[in-house]
Amino acid sequence: MTSRMHIVAGVLLAAGILASMTLFTVDQRQFAVVFQLGEVKEVIREPGLNVKLPLIQNVRYFDKRILTIDTPEPERFITAEKKNVLVDHFVKWRIVEPRLYYESVAGDEARARTRLLQTVNSGLREEFGRRTVPDVVSGERDVIMENMRVRADLDARQIGVQIVDVRLKRVDLPLEVSEAVYRRMEAERTRVANELRSTGAAIAEQIRADADRQREVIIAEAYRDSQRIMGEGDATATATYAAAFGQDPQFYSFYRSLEAYRGSFASKSDVMVVDPSSDFFKFLKSPDGAAPN
Repeated sequence: MTSRMHIVAGVLLAAGILASMTLFTVDQRQFAVVFQLGEVKEVIREPGLNVKLPLIQNVRYFDKRILTIDTPEPERFITAEKKNVLVDHFVKWRIVEPRLYYESVAGDEARARTRLLQTVNSGLREEFGRRTVPDVVSGERDVIMENMRVRADLDARQIGVQIVDVRLKRVDLPLEVSEAVYRRMEAERTRVANELRSTGAAIAEQIRADADRQREVIIAEAYRDSQRIMGEGDATATATYAAAFGQDPQFYSFYRSLEAYRGSFASKSDVMVVDPSSDFFKFLKSPDGAAPN
């Protein structure tokens, strides 16, 4: 009984070893390449359980997900103006032809990344060399990225790789160039500010001069109108007085004497030296102004 159990255990163990050497699974995130004596025999793209010949065939797995190449340090490129710019970029890529990928770079991801970076950097140097700093910073940035994606993808297809995207994260000027640009921008802004201040001061002087002129015109017209109204009032008053006093000359003479008395004796300190028999005091001597008998 014991020997039979040993035989069964040995058979099961041998079956397990044979199954482990024969069966393999492919994850949905991977390609599987089956090699037979060092030669690519089959490429398995769909996930699931598969069979291989033990000892003769072996399997290698390649990632089918989108991978990223991110430059650790910004690259220096020269624009059409012969100015240096620092460019920080990244590349999105993935394997689409595992057989060609293996045959081209032996399935080595580091070699593939080096090849792709060389292609992208070479294309970027050419793209930047045809454009100015404003173009690469904002004006034609999207055009550059799309051109590089198409151009790099054509080269990447030769090694079984697809370039999904090429992105410029940041485009900066070197520190020494940035300082010069900032100084020039500051000088330009200062010049514009001075021009605006000068223009504003000239406009302000013009507005003040126009306001002063309008003020003088308004005052002159108001004085003219006031004098005209006063003249008309005086004329009306004179006509009224003349009409009223013309009806009673004696009352008019009396009223004028009272006005003279009021003006002459306005203050207690006033002193007058007048002949008491003069006409100035005639209404003080007689109510009707007649000479006393």
